[in-house]
Amino acid sequence: MPASRRHHRTLAVFVNCLGVMAAVPALPLTAPRAEAATPPPAAQATPAAQAAAPPAVAARATPIPTGMPAAPPAMPTTKPAPIQLTTPPVTVAVAAAGTPAPGYRIQVRNAGPTPVETTVRQELPAGSRATAVTGGGRANRPIGSATANEVTWRLRLPARSTTTLNTALSGVAQGQPVTAPTCAYGTDGTRPYDCATATWTGPATVPAAKVTAAPAWRRPPVLLAALAALLVVTGGALWWAWRRRRSGPPQAATGTPAGPNRLAAGVPPVAGGMGGPADRGTVYPRPAMPAAAGRRRRPPIWAVVGVAAAVLAGVVGAAAWTATQRVAAMDTTKQPTSGAWVGNSVTGPLGVPLRENAFEFTVYRLACGGGTQPAASSGGRQCLATVGVRNVTSGEQTWHGQLQRAYLPGGNWVATDESATRVANLGRDVFAQPVAAGSRVLLPLVFTVHGDDPPKQLELRSGVFSAGVRVDVR
Repeated sequence: MPASRRHHRTLAVFVNCLGVMAAVPALPLTAPRAEAATPPPAAQATPAAQAAAPPAVAARATPIPTGMPAAPPAMPTTKPAPIQLTTPPVTVAVAAAGTPAPGYRIQVRNAGPTPVETTVRQELPAGSRATAVTGGGRANRPIGSATANEVTWRLRLPARSTTTLNTALSGVAQGQPVTAPTCAYGTDGTRPYDCATATWTGPATVPAAKVTAAPAWRRPPVLLAALAALLVVTGGALWWAWRRRRSGPPQAATGTPAGPNRLAAGVPPVAGGMGGPADRGTVYPRPAMPAAAGRRRRPPIWAVVGVAAAVLAGVVGAAAWTATQRVAAMDTTKQPTSGAWVGNSVTGPLGVPLRENAFEFTVYRLACGGGTQPAASSGGRQCLATVGVRNVTSGEQTWHGQLQRAYLPGGNWVATDESATRVANLGRDVFAQPVAAGSRVLLPLVFTVHGDDPPKQLELRSGVFSAGVRVDVR
């Protein structure tokens, strides 16, 4: 065998050995022996003996890994159940009275088989006062509130009965809608049974005056444009008159005058005398004198500068007026409604349902101090807000306590005190459970504030990117 072929065969054997050595670690482990997998009949034991077998036997029965990763055991997914809705023992219905002055009719119903004691509170708008209250109610001012009034009834409702209450208000502007929410609370005055609201609009509300646009000839852009056009036309007319005055009478078509005007024009006489027959022609035709080239007139500098200044003034004035109108139309109190925000931000008073992206919020009452809540551990005082939340979407929706804020008069804000809110809801975490589709929950929210001034506005939202709603509570 030639030496070259022996070298090639030796190299091939060496390469094959390297391939086998590289593939050995990737081979799966050997399967358990058949005799280990299937024990003989003599080695089989009864279920009782298998139960009493030592742990070593169980360890030997553990399957030997085959080198393939095993799938993790299936874990049941736990999802919090939505808030369970229960029928309250007391329900409230409010309707506006058809009277010239603001008035309301309140119906409190006990549908249960036993009597129920309840406290009914009706919030009155700022600046109004109660002039007539029936059913033993009393008009007072809540502790910690400087402007809002309320009417309070302490009732004992018989079983399966309905109690009707009436109130009349005064001190509101003529034709202005008036909203007065009403809630029925338990004996402690913090947990609401039910809440309702109504808005009195009056028998004949004066329609708002329509703002008509100014006529075209009174609008600043039109006036500026007309002034610029007038200046341009006037400048053009003056320039044309000046040029016509400077040009003088027109000359003849040929450059050589006829007859006696030849000497005046500087043309020498020809044979035959001035004006004779020789003046009318010669044997050899004489070429006509070329006409003097007219100098092109340019408009004066003052006319050009005046027209340019008028046009520039008109353009600058129109741009300034347009920018002023756009800036004046901006609303700096509203939040952004594009980009990262979802939905439109809405602002309203107490008792008015306000809808955002997923929820419809209604704030019925806000009270601070007065013994309704224990003192906060940090030294502040607690303000309790009665809030109704309705899910307006087709699926379950969750919300978070840190996104619900109370704004103070100084501009600072505080988030919901979740521990105090859980105490007010009898140990139930209202933010841990979603709100079912189409359902409405009524619950108290607690805000811990520092200082003597109560919050002036509440901000409620369903999510981080929701524009949310703002409720004026003062």
